[in-house]
Amino acid sequence: MIYLGSDHAGYEMKNALGDYMQELKQECVDLGVFTGDSADYPDIAREVAEKVSENPGSFGILICGTGTGMSIAANKLNGVRAASVTNETMAEMARRHNNANVMALGSRLIDIEKAKHFVKIFIETPFDTDERHQRRVDKISDIEKNRK
Repeated sequence: MIYLGSDHAGYEMKNALGDYMQELKQECVDLGVFTGDSADYPDIAREVAEKVSENPGSFGILICGTGTGMSIAANKLNGVRAASVTNETMAEMARRHNNANVMALGSRLIDIEKAKHFVKIFIETPFDTDERHQRRVDKISDIEKNRK
């Protein structure tokens, strides 16, 4: 399952990615926004991150102007590893080395065709379960458990 969300800056890109998910035959849920009216990115980031946290094996795709705000907000939830992605290598390595389950994109930084390409890489790249990568992801989980 893939959960999509954006603020007003990412509205057009989110809709295009939702259509693209259908082309890829990926199950997808659009969690908003549903208009181009001004919206606060933390609200949507929380919605998507909660769904990803509650549904192991799912992915989230968040879009705002830069991807930065969305990734910061999403990373506040336990079990979420959000990565802001601006190129192919970041899309691949976020999955392969960090087992990221949320990707944040910036609609003001990349075009829709690049976003589609990055999404495909992200959802098709497996986590490399090599001991060193798993150890590091486990340490991230430990940080979450000790958060006050």
